[in-house]
Amino acid sequence: MADEGFGGEAWLGVDLGTQSVRVLLVTSDGTLLGAGSAPLRGRRDGIRHEQDPGQWWEALCTASHCALGRAAGVRIGGLAVCGTSGTVLLTDGAGHPVSPALMYDDGRAAAEAARARRAGLAVQDTWALPKALWLVREYGGEVRAGGPGERAYGSRLRLAHQPDLIVARLTGKPPPADSSHALKTGYDLERDVWPEAVLTGLGLPDGLLPDVVRPGTRLGEVVPAAGAATGIPAGTPVIAGMTDGCAAQIASGALRPGAWNAVLGTTLVLKGAARDPVRDPTGVVYNHRAPDGTWLPGGASSVGAGALSAAFPEADPAVMDARAAAFEPSGALAYPLVSPGERFPFLAPDATPLLLGEPADDADRWAALLQGVGLAERLCLDYLHHLGAPLDGPLTFTGGAARSTYWNQLRTDILGRPARVPEQTEPALGMAALAAYGVRAARNADTEGGPAAGAAPGKGAIGHADAARGDTGASGARVPCGTDAGGNGGTAGREDGAASDVRASGGTDAEGGTPGRGASLAPPGAASGRRAAAPGAATAGDATAATAAGTGPGAGASQAAVPGAGATSRAAAAPTLADIAERMVRVRTVLSPRPDRTARFAEPYARLVDALESRGWLPAPVAAHARTRLDLDTTES
Repeated sequence: MADEGFGGEAWLGVDLGTQSVRVLLVTSDGTLLGAGSAPLRGRRDGIRHEQDPGQWWEALCTASHCALGRAAGVRIGGLAVCGTSGTVLLTDGAGHPVSPALMYDDGRAAAEAARARRAGLAVQDTWALPKALWLVREYGGEVRAGGPGERAYGSRLRLAHQPDLIVARLTGKPPPADSSHALKTGYDLERDVWPEAVLTGLGLPDGLLPDVVRPGTRLGEVVPAAGAATGIPAGTPVIAGMTDGCAAQIASGALRPGAWNAVLGTTLVLKGAARDPVRDPTGVVYNHRAPDGTWLPGGASSVGAGALSAAFPEADPAVMDARAAAFEPSGALAYPLVSPGERFPFLAPDATPLLLGEPADDADRWAALLQGVGLAERLCLDYLHHLGAPLDGPLTFTGGAARSTYWNQLRTDILGRPARVPEQTEPALGMAALAAYGVRAARNADTEGGPAAGAAPGKGAIGHADAARGDTGASGARVPCGTDAGGNGGTAGREDGAASDVRASGGTDAEGGTPGRGASLAPPGAASGRRAAAPGAATAGDATAATAAGTGPGAGASQAAVPGAGATSRAAAAPTLADIAERMVRVRTVLSPRPDRTARFAEPYARLVDALESRGWLPAPVAAHARTRLDLDTTES
């Protein structure tokens, strides 16, 4: 039954991944009412990685029917959609695809990226802006020259991010993009504008780029045709989402300044919360912007559980963990890169996997890899401290690797700080929380005399007839649900081509593929036009200015570890996204470091810092800062 304390509503989160579409139906207190997934297929060939965008809709129809199949009578308050960061395609003016989708790691736009950098934009080769230039060159002429899109829908080209296509089908019209997905298309998050003069100079056609709104803004509501296809009740509010990495951060509850989420799957991603952007002149740390206007800094390393899968493809992780416990510390020292090149906590394109010393046996080698990831994670936190990032909040472990009880405790010991592990950390859960936030922000604006934004009472309820066909897809044929309400089966294989090892599934995000250079991509003084609308402002295809909701004070680790902590004390004000996420997130385990074990890893950490600096990968100031922090920790212990 839906949580009566929040009006008896449930919230729908949609995650458009690389290998599947995942849908969760969740109450405001974190009760999971339904879940479904459906597979996706892609085309990979060297640096090419494409998907047919039409299959996203078919997969959503299947997954949503699965999620809603046992939820008769539940009223859905709203939904939000996340996608892989940097995945884009071209559509015609009506929102119909005229190109394949270039996925987050497609590398064919390197020449366009170099041209954008020469124009002063801080973009990487696999970001969406270079892909937009590539798509216009390769596919733009098809519409202008009289292709099928022009005959049926007119000649205007439009760039769409992955969620934009699904939202267009749900609401019946092309939507504005959310600023989170627009970041890698060149959107200036600090000025809240497109750098239009620069983008026009690069050759992007007028009207190609969508208007932009803040995540949490109401985009419209589910139209009857989309409701019939998906099983989502017509009239359900549709809220602007965020990238999958930000969605996973919301699902971890790490949203108050100083809180961090360590997502460990194939690779390691750290994402935190701060009142101001974390400035990094090297471009290793990038910043997203939260719906309330605060900042979500982060970085993506190339170390991770993928190194275990590569070294031991047939191993049973639980068995190897038990054997590795005898080697603390290991006789060898590892920096376990999954692939050549490092992106965080230092930028070294020529870096290669490092193993110093000779492991005694396979168990010792396994231990070296586990410990190497933990040591790299510690260096990431030291680098963030070096940049001045706030680190005084709780640390949350998520991702496929967080299923390992042993590795969680080992990482806690190496870091020397407490950590928590939630029950559910899927990006779809983060989108359910964002939907709840956006709808309530709109309702709050409505009660203060703003435009009506919430669903009318009684709208959005799932009928018994809808629930009865919970095992049917868009075509009405019976299809198997990808998972039940308690499973994680739909999350295997995330956006970076995760390996089949359970630890490499559900763990990393597409935005980890390329670091940013901070919040603003535009050169100083870049001209612009359109600004993002804030949550609470309804949109009709054009962005409108509104005042963003404020955030509450930072919460300590002990408070955040309790589901719902902090929310009731702010009952007089509209709940923040952090309030809502904390109420939904259920913490499974709270871990404390063991001082004797932490001390064991001080010497290996110092040797690793020395080794990385001596190879020219780790800058000397960063290495010195890490040693200073280690000396302080050792002295205090």
